[in-house]
Amino acid sequence: MNNIAEQLNLAYQNLTEKWQALPEAKIKPQLLAVSKTKPVSAVVAAYQAGQRQFAENYPQELAEKAAQLSSYADIIWHFIGPLQSNKTRLVAETAHWVHSIDRLKIAERLAAQRPAALGPLKVLLQVNISNEPSKAGIAAADMLQLAAGVSSLPQLQLKGLMAIPAPGMSEPAFAAMAQLSQTLQQHYPQADELSMGMSDDWPLALRYGATMIRLGTAIFGARDYHKE
Repeated sequence: MNNIAEQLNLAYQNLTEKWQALPEAKIKPQLLAVSKTKPVSAVVAAYQAGQRQFAENYPQELAEKAAQLSSYADIIWHFIGPLQSNKTRLVAETAHWVHSIDRLKIAERLAAQRPAALGPLKVLLQVNISNEPSKAGIAAADMLQLAAGVSSLPQLQLKGLMAIPAPGMSEPAFAAMAQLSQTLQQHYPQADELSMGMSDDWPLALRYGATMIRLGTAIFGARDYHKE
């Protein structure tokens, strides 16, 4: 097993070096540790090494880990996977961020199920930027329409956009997302987050203005999908 603390430290060193080398001064992006399929012990190891922001893809796994780690009150949980209507309550009651809003119905359910005591849920709209038939996300042309609906809901805060490009299409996808982000901010200035870039393409995402990068394998090693 990889030494999670060492891998995490290396990831932050690489992130800092790439960020400092950017030609334009930008806000340093946040690193989200994608802990899906990993045991709670792996999350604890990353936490003990200084990590506070974790991302999960499956509602049940998110809820179970959050419950087991409830004493770690400063963990920030990001939900980044596809979300079905019958699983929204788990996410609404657990997550701090949701990156995968692609339907108004899902946003409405999250808003209705979000406990008032937890404060507003921060949400990103997922854009199917490579127009893949099998991938979740809205078409770029539908972004502002969904943004208008989401921004009107109580208990939600529209914070920006998320995308997962098709393999081999990262650069044109990231360039398009940067433009979409600027368009969104013209209407909603607070929606300035851009979640894009994973273990294999995050340096490129950084060049196009990513504010959140999602690293799983680079920190925790290969995933065990037999647990799904």
